[in-house]
Amino acid sequence: MVGVTGRALGSGCLWVSGAFSNADGPLRICSFSGVTAPRAHEDPRGPERMNFLGQAYVRFTEICHPWTLKKLLPQSAIEKAKPIKCGTFGATSLQQRYLATGDFGGNLNIWNLEAPEIPVYSVKGHKEIINSIDGVGGLGIGEGAPEIVTGSRDGTVKVWDPRQKDTPVANMEPVQGESKRDCWTVAFGNAYNQEERVVCAGYDNGDIKLFDLKTMSLRWETNIKNGVCSVEFDRKDVNMNKLVATSLEGKFHVFDMRTQHPTKGFASVSEKAQKSTIWQVRHLPQNRDIFMTSGGAGSLHLWKYEYPAQRSKKDSEGAEMGVAGSVSLLQNVTLSTQPISSLDWSPDKKGLCVCGAFDQTVRVLIVTKLNKV
Repeated sequence: MVGVTGRALGSGCLWVSGAFSNADGPLRICSFSGVTAPRAHEDPRGPERMNFLGQAYVRFTEICHPWTLKKLLPQSAIEKAKPIKCGTFGATSLQQRYLATGDFGGNLNIWNLEAPEIPVYSVKGHKEIINSIDGVGGLGIGEGAPEIVTGSRDGTVKVWDPRQKDTPVANMEPVQGESKRDCWTVAFGNAYNQEERVVCAGYDNGDIKLFDLKTMSLRWETNIKNGVCSVEFDRKDVNMNKLVATSLEGKFHVFDMRTQHPTKGFASVSEKAQKSTIWQVRHLPQNRDIFMTSGGAGSLHLWKYEYPAQRSKKDSEGAEMGVAGSVSLLQNVTLSTQPISSLDWSPDKKGLCVCGAFDQTVRVLIVTKLNKV
């Protein structure tokens, strides 16, 4: 891996970053940063380790010639009063490129970055901080309406259609008498036609829940024994294939989502990648069997999933059950002494990725020889 770095704006850590570009244009990076301070009452290993105080910033940088990796060029900075926790371009068109954000006050806002003074959509989505956000139906990814999903500390997961004001189109919350858990991560999947769509959510107690938006029901749930920091399907716009979930204790799980057993659920394989928290997982857009994880020790690990000879078999009662494959480590690198909390791949330029860490640095990297694995 080779790369170039740039400092985040302000004195805080970089929290979230994303990369997007035209196929024939420069790479642009959107990043969030703000002033931070420890929160002693929370688990020091988890996604709530740091809290933004004061104002937050959205900053854009540009690499004019991505493959030369000479330097990051500041383009613009947008300052907002409320700290921003997460963001996504997943529900916008390539022409608009509206940015949807969740903040510490529980607000969901959608911004036109060409005129960011007032959001084009704003709703008080949750009672507490929005920890995670994802979008589908935009950027040419996923069938169906553009939608946004948010997960919050208040224990709820909500799906929003920006065309519908104020009210979510789906609200998944604990039933009466059930204790609420802090939702740390959410992800869309199975959006391969106009009707099918699911949301996967991970919680601080290790719960993973799969919600079917077509039937408005809980399709599957499991527990991986440690707080779930990140979940991602290998593709949002295909029939569910694989799901990766990362956790606090340095372990990740890969679930084969093609075959669901009536009682055992989905087959999975787990890997102890490191001793520290695995903050995030991102699949390579050009090859869904390759994914990268970012760690609390400032490292990145590149993995490849190998399918078994047969992906399903029958149990003793004749019911179909999945067969998990195996995972191999392709490469790893340590970039910082601080956790790498955010990560994204370029959808246009294979191997180009960007990450942000608690050391307030944006790093743009190129992973080579991906066509040989």
